[in-house]
Amino acid sequence: MSTVEERLQALGIELPEAGEPAAKYANCVQLNGLLFVSGKGPSGSPKGKLGREFTTEDGIRFARLAGIEVLAVVKAAIGSLDRVKRVVKLQGFINATPEFEEHHLVLNGCSDLMLEAFGEQGSHARSVLGAVSLRDNLPVIVDSIFEIET
Repeated sequence: MSTVEERLQALGIELPEAGEPAAKYANCVQLNGLLFVSGKGPSGSPKGKLGREFTTEDGIRFARLAGIEVLAVVKAAIGSLDRVKRVVKLQGFINATPEFEEHHLVLNGCSDLMLEAFGEQGSHARSVLGAVSLRDNLPVIVDSIFEIET
């Protein structure tokens, strides 16, 4: 069986260096076998709202890119993605117009990535919320919780 990073490589995904926090907080906190990852946006820092500047398809791509940023933080924190026992929860924040109704579809971009990377252990609980604004006018931010080997 291939490792998580081999699966990502087969998908054409190379993890970037973990980005620094945007303000005064930690990228992640490890507690009792859980790794809580702070909210991450997509690489490239796109700016705008779903339903105005961006389509649902754009949002799905942004959520996947945010997921890649999350995985970069996890790898930096624990050394190997193979130490992830389970993706516990994803929470997505979607910067959207009041009329936008496809928040759940947007977060599928990140959910699909977790399933592709971790297989059955990538199945997770999740919630997704529409936001009137997000930091730096990002279209999507994802925070997450992972169970890890200690």
